[in-house]
Formats: sequence, C-alpha cells, structure tokens
Amino acid sequence: MLYFSKIRIFLVSLFTLILIFIACSNLFQSEDSFFKKKINLGLDLQGGSYLLLEIDNDPVIEQKLQNLTSTIRNYFKDKDIRLNNLKILNKSIIFEVENSYTDIVLASFLDENSEINPYYPTFKSHQMDVIENSGKFEIAFSKQGLVNLNTSSQDQAIEIVRRRIDEIGTNEPNILKRGNNRILVELPGLDDPMRIKSLLGKTANLTFRFVTQNDDVDNFGVEKLSYEDGSEEAFVSKRIILSGDNLLDAQPRMDTQNNETVVSFSLDRVGAKRFGKATSTGIGKQLAIVLDGKIISAPVIRDAIVSGSGQISGGFTFQSATDLALLLRSGALPAPLNIIEERTVGPDLGQDSIDAGIIALIIGFCLVIIFMFVKYKIFGLITNITLIANLFLLIGILTIFEATLTLPGIAGIILTVGMAVDANVLIFERIKEEIKDEKNNIIAFDSGYIKSRTAILDANVTTLLAAIILFFMGSGPIKGFSITLGVGIFTTLFSVYFIARMLTGLYVVKNKDKIGLI
Repeated sequence: MLYFSKIRIFLVSLFTLILIFIACSNLFQSEDSFFKKKINLGLDLQGGSYLLLEIDNDPVIEQKLQNLTSTIRNYFKDKDIRLNNLKILNKSIIFEVENSYTDIVLASFLDENSEINPYYPTFKSHQMDVIENSGKFEIAFSKQGLVNLNTSSQDQAIEIVRRRIDEIGTNEPNILKRGNNRILVELPGLDDPMRIKSLLGKTANLTFRFVTQNDDVDNFGVEKLSYEDGSEEAFVSKRIILSGDNLLDAQPRMDTQNNETVVSFSLDRVGAKRFGKATSTGIGKQLAIVLDGKIISAPVIRDAIVSGSGQISGGFTFQSATDLALLLRSGALPAPLNIIEERTVGPDLGQDSIDAGIIALIIGFCLVIIFMFVKYKIFGLITNITLIANLFLLIGILTIFEATLTLPGIAGIILTVGMAVDANVLIFERIKEEIKDEKNNIIAFDSGYIKSRTAILDANVTTLLAAIILFFMGSGPIKGFSITLGVGIFTTLFSVYFIARMLTGLYVVKNKDKIGLI
C-alpha cells in the first residue's frame, strides 16, 4: 500500500542521507578513514599514460632449450645412448644417434607418458614436436608447448610489472593481459612517463661474477662485457657466483665515507653463504656486478663479506639508485618487454572530457526535469527530486568502493537518468489508466505501482544482464561503463520504489479526495 510506517520512512531517509553525505565527501577533505574515500578518475579524465608492452619470448625459448638439452643428454646417458652433435639451432635441438637406437629415442619422445616430453595426458599434445630423418633428430616446441611457455612468461611478467608500478605508488594502475604475449598498462595521473618506461624496459637480471684475464679461461668460459657507461670492457667469467634471486631487500642510501649514493642489499641464507665463500677465496680479485649484460661496477674484494649484506656503487644519482633498488626488489622479468604502443593523455584534455560530460549531464538532466514537471506537475516535481537523489545514491556507492570513473562511466550515469525517468513514466501512465476505473485515488495509485512493477523489473533485469556481460567480457573503459550502469540500475529501483513511492504516498494520502490528482 501507499502507507509508509514511520520506521520505514526513517530508515529510507537515513540510508539516503548517508549515501548523499558520502557522495559529497568527494568535494571536501576528511581525516576519517571511511569518509576520506573518493571516486578515482580514469586515464581519460585525469590524464596519464597508456602503454602496450610486448614480451620478447625468444630469450626464454633459448633458455628453456638449453635446460632441455641438459635434461635430454642426461636422460639418454642413463640409458647408455650417446647423442652426437648435440646443439641448438633455429629454436630447435638437433642431434644424431646410431641407427640401432633410433626407434628407442623416437619412442621416448612420442610415448604418451614420456618423462622428457610431457603434456600429452593433459593437453593431448606433447611439449615438443619431433622430426626424425635417418638417425638425425630435430626437437622443437609444439604449439601447445609454446602456448604454455608464453602464458607462464606473461603471468610472471604481469606480476613483476605490477610490483614495479606499485613500488612507485601510481594511483589505480590498470594492468591487463592482451593475447598471450602482450600486457596493457594504464597509469592515470602519471607525472613522469619516461621513468615508468625506463623501469618497465629493464629486465633487471642481476648477477655477481669474477672478472678474469684474457687467458684465464676456466671450464665455464668467459665473455666480454662492456661497462654501463660504455667507457671500457672486461672479460667476465660465465660462472655466476650470485643472482638477484638471492636478494631479500635493496635500498638506496648515502655512503658518508665516499660521499656517494649507493644501493645497499641484503641476501637470504643461501645467498649469504655463497657470497661469503666467494669473497673469502677471491680476495684481491675484481667482482663484477652485472645488470642486464652490462657491468655496473667491478670493485676489488679487500675482505671476506660473510654478513650477508653489501652495497653496489656506480656513480648513481639518488633517483637512479632508487630505481635500481626498486628493480632489484621487484625481481627480474622472465623476458624483455618492448613498448609497441604508447599514448599520453594530458590533464588539460582530461579536464575537457570532464567538463563535456558534466555539461551533457546538466543539459540532459534539465530537459528531463522540465519535461516531467510540465507533463506530471507535482508528481513531476517528485520525480525530479527522486532523480537528484538517485544521482547522489549512485555516486555515493561508487565512492564507497573507490571506483574508477571514466568517460564511458559518465555516459553510464547519464543513461541511468534516462532509465529512472522511464520507470516513473511507466508508473504514472499506468496510474492514469487505473484512475479511469477506480474512484479511490489511494487504491488507483497503489495499483499503478504494483501493476507496472513487472514491466519495470523486466526492462532493468535485461539491462543488468547486458551490464554483467560487458563487465566480464570487456576491459578498461567498457568495464567503467558497465559498473556505473549496473549500480545505476539498483539505485534506480530503490529510488523509484522507496523514495518516489514514499513521497507520492505522502502527497496522495493528504489529497485523497482531490479530483484529477494526476
């Protein structure tokens, strides 16, 4: 019925006022942990950077093939089968075996439960494809093997990218998969895009190795690496004393003795043991600190370092030392990332979008208010009050969840206004039909609300289903639109059947005997 109990009126009013207050918290600062929540503006509204990164998986494939080479050699060595001319060429492992062992080797790779060529029980496809020709084998990743490798590399890269961006403190970053070898990064309000590009472009593969002389070639071999500043080159052992995996923490700090900025680091238990042993036996030698194939510094070991901590020097500024520490803390990327698309939205352009959206909302809102007032008089006024309350409810809920508002999100809010009006029009037109057959205004109005409910619910539920599909299937701005539209549906139903109905009921009860009430 149109009669509302006092407790119901109180609860509806209290709920509405609380959400209105929360919505208004976007306009002022508060120290309270709850009311200091704000709606975040998306990339298209506050400006920022859009980066599309592509993972270069060639080094990962090369590394995996090297690991598989050792695995395959050891596997057949245990079976007393000698592999000749074993090498990696064009992303394939190539080797030869004696003709008498060809069938055994081939069966080892093609067996459904193969130890060296898995995946078949799960994917009905092996990890590696095998081509055999007169005892010559060519082993390469299958399509399924490449998909799994790319997916694993992408998942790991996303986690590392997220760590690096979170370390910088960028507000509400949006990091998403694109295909199986690309990552989309949206950074609203970013002040220094060049720094982000520099951080994301570094693999941050850190190793500690001894510097050798030209003729000092051990079993692990040596390689020629250049210093980061390009000033000189040095021969460095391929034998890795320590890697970035053993780092627990890295922080920039000032070395007061030499008056320079350094990066101090601490190692885990295994790393500390290795580092202590290497520095104990290598006193007098140069220890090269290599980052992404470039020597940062190569200090001479004066004393054994057994404390599990040390420092990296290399003529750093405080900013570069901070960035290096950040890279080391977040971990190394599994593969290099290349920026293949970049877009930057300036704050002025974002403000223009906000202004245009607000103007569109005001114009649409005013036209709706004028139409409803002319068409339905006092009930149009009630509808207009409800529309304003509906907007505050919507913004209040978005504020509670600290949602990110995008330009399509503003479009969703404008659409919500139209849907709220549509529900009220359906109700009032139904009431007009009921008044023709029912002389009691209270019963006519109550019947109008009840009999129009099915049509209103059907329209809103179908729209809600579309919003849910957009949320799960879409991304970025599309999700922003679906969120505001979905929340707007719930606030519309609440405002129509609680706020508008309550105000209508209060007016109709006081004017129940008036002829031509609507």
